[in-house]
Amino acid sequence: MKSTLVWKTLQLSPALLGLSLFVTSNADAEIPNPTASTRESTVELNHQLSETPVEINSLQIASDVSPTVNSTNTTADSNRELLDQIQRYSSENGIESLDQVTSVGQLRDVSPGDWAYEALRSLVERYGCIAGYPDGTYRGNRALTRYEFAAGLNACLNQIERLIGTGGFDETELETLRRLIQEFEAELATLGARVDNLEGRVAFLEDNQFSTTTKLNGEVIFNLASAFGDEKADSDEDVDDNLTFSHRTRLNFDTSFMGEDRLRVRLQAGNTPEFDVATGTEMARQGFEAASDNDVEINDLYYRFPLGDKIRLLVGANGFDFNDIAEIHNPILESSGTGALNRFNRRNPFVFRNNAEQGVGANIQLSDSLSLDLGYLTGESNSPLDKDGVFDGDFTAMSQLNLALGEKIDLGFAFGYSYYPGEDVNLSGSTGSPRAKRPFQFPNPNNPDETLTAATSALRFGIQGSWRLTPTINLAGWGGYIDAEAESGPLEDNNADLWTWVANVSFLDLGKEGAALSIMGGMPPKLTNVDGGDEDEDTSFLIEAQYQYPITDNILITPGAYVILNPNHDDGNDDIWVGTIRTTFSF
Repeated sequence: MKSTLVWKTLQLSPALLGLSLFVTSNADAEIPNPTASTRESTVELNHQLSETPVEINSLQIASDVSPTVNSTNTTADSNRELLDQIQRYSSENGIESLDQVTSVGQLRDVSPGDWAYEALRSLVERYGCIAGYPDGTYRGNRALTRYEFAAGLNACLNQIERLIGTGGFDETELETLRRLIQEFEAELATLGARVDNLEGRVAFLEDNQFSTTTKLNGEVIFNLASAFGDEKADSDEDVDDNLTFSHRTRLNFDTSFMGEDRLRVRLQAGNTPEFDVATGTEMARQGFEAASDNDVEINDLYYRFPLGDKIRLLVGANGFDFNDIAEIHNPILESSGTGALNRFNRRNPFVFRNNAEQGVGANIQLSDSLSLDLGYLTGESNSPLDKDGVFDGDFTAMSQLNLALGEKIDLGFAFGYSYYPGEDVNLSGSTGSPRAKRPFQFPNPNNPDETLTAATSALRFGIQGSWRLTPTINLAGWGGYIDAEAESGPLEDNNADLWTWVANVSFLDLGKEGAALSIMGGMPPKLTNVDGGDEDEDTSFLIEAQYQYPITDNILITPGAYVILNPNHDDGNDDIWVGTIRTTFSF
């Protein structure tokens, strides 16, 4: 009997259909404010049904809930703002721009065989409060948003208000509506109680939230690792092969002042070993190091903001390098927390490792498939001493042109210039041989046992790219070249060449959704063609294999290992291995 009464009433009133959808779909969800016209229609309906004001008030309370604003502090300004949002949303989706549908046959994706056909026909032909999309479709199987529900209910209530005012409802229909409200009095009371509970929970969250403008996210890495081999590179000593357990912890505070900008402050602490001392080569360094002896430090500090629709500017004051500005083009393995285990395999060192700490940058969108990244970076711009500062110390000016070939291939073409005074020289970003790091060294004339480094300039070239070969296979890699020149000392005007390359393949969703098996290999930075100096005569290769396996959405375990063949580009050195099990917690 009750189901028959509900069906009759749904045919009678689209408002009750909206209420049914509201109760079943949104009882536990956030419920938006109604529009002004919705409240007016509810008041008018309440006036017609004066015998049951409590039940209608319950419905009105449910409509008045806002998910983000405490109901005791709601103002007319916030109501008008939400009304403007609903009206803009309706306009964007063509709701207000369409003529009212006068026949269900105008909706070309609704057929008599659809289960809701009769209900739609009643809403269209009897009450005239259904509108389609500009292409003549109704899209009945698409998920309903809260704004769409508010806009549709508003249109129906306006129509009901007109019908009530012109006598379109007879006494029998109003009596049926009264009976339905009485029948479901308990359910409406329960809904009101749940809404009151929701209001209290929202008020508590607002009173105890961390910040209205700042989001906190973090990452914790637990790492079990060991290096092993016969002897250290360039040494007769044994490799220090003790098993280590270490961590790296990061907290990111991301603040937005205008909605499209971001101020990032990152705190970091950790004790992850670098393995360069244990193995005798910087090629063995891990990609997620934090050798701060658990001291908390500001690891990253920058601010980015838009300048119009096509330009974004960045200013970094600490831990800021070109990788904070430009696209790396190594999507599966670029992250320090979830990417490659080895430092060299994460990104092209000739482009993205420039010994920088501070700088400015810009991203310029030239077209849908073409963009330009620019950066000016320094290492000691905070120091007023000689050979330091913004322009007198080491600096790098980098650019990268990004090209998207469809949705599967992305390429980056980079060019830059670096200058390093004396001991600040680090052309390889601590990923290659000692010679590649500082190619121009000479004995100190005042102390023959001491070696000095000539000031060095470098023209940097790099090409990097990524290709999603299939939905589950991704290829990526890069190549780099540096033309270095000595700028001081007895080696002034001498030249040298540096080369590097990497290729990798990742098999995605292997064994589990979100998992990835990756294999990568390449040549760490190598020094060649040195004028009057020593070059790297042999060639090192670094090969890594790893498997990223998600335990949950927030826990990722990555077992893997990498091997360095001919460390420091010397085939006289024994091969060095590093095995690790990295577990990453993100929140």
